Amino acid sequence: MNDFLKVKDLNFLVVGVANKKSVAYEVGRVLTESGARVLYSVLSEDHRKNAAKFLPGSPIFVCNVEKQEEIARLYDEVKAQCPVLHGLVHSIAFANYSQGMKPFHETPKPDFLQAFDISCYSLINLANQFKDLLHRQASVVTISIMTTSSAAENYGYMAPIKAALNSSLVFLAKSFSRFSEIRFNAVGAGPLKTSAAAGIPGFVESYLFAELRTLRKRNLSTREVANTAAFLLSEASSGINGQVVIVDAGSTLNGFDNEIIRRATRIEQAKG
Repeated sequence: MNDFLKVKDLNFLVVGVANKKSVAYEVGRVLTESGARVLYSVLSEDHRKNAAKFLPGSPIFVCNVEKQEEIARLYDEVKAQCPVLHGLVHSIAFANYSQGMKPFHETPKPDFLQAFDISCYSLINLANQFKDLLHRQASVVTISIMTTSSAAENYGYMAPIKAALNSSLVFLAKSFSRFSEIRFNAVGAGPLKTSAAAGIPGFVESYLFAELRTLRKRNLSTREVANTAAFLLSEASSGINGQVVIVDAGSTLNGFDNEIIRRATRIEQAKG
């Protein structure tokens, strides 16, 4: 059988596993099934204990990316386990909606900056910390969203932060090209049934609406996003750099679907 991904015996670090619903967990599964060696990083010791139950035998490290000393420690611990990394997965996002969803112009500055630090700057920070451990032709992949140019009200300030994440790929790819062929790409995923998504106000309604907009009338599975991430991590995607690969089952191109229009106008007519 042809090994399309060619990741057997290669080393990958997956950052951001929370539970078995996480995109990071599913990416790790795809890589492991293809023969790769996968190391994981989680937020806290409690997360590590929980992850050990569904990732038996896998190296699991603890790193809160808000703390520089923990990122430095993660580097040392990973380096002690393997001499080189062939890929790094950044699957981290956080937004504080504890005050409820506010209009965008009322976004609290501390919440925005914390979300930016965790969801965007952490990619830059991790890449810089691990630059000497990454193989010259390694691949770095982050998990983004299907569009940052549409105003999803219940996603709030996270869309502009994801836009910054997407832009950061280009600058990382350029700056790393000075000394390597390391690639930086993102998977722009449609709505997924993850624990993180469950914390977004009104997510269920948005998820169902996105499903109506897909061409196949069926939303994404986490596995489909993970498969794309694994492809971007492999040498099969060696010509792709600084890109956001959209994986949304056609949702973003189906803005004026007849069935959605009929449903919406029927509702409006009923109101009238």
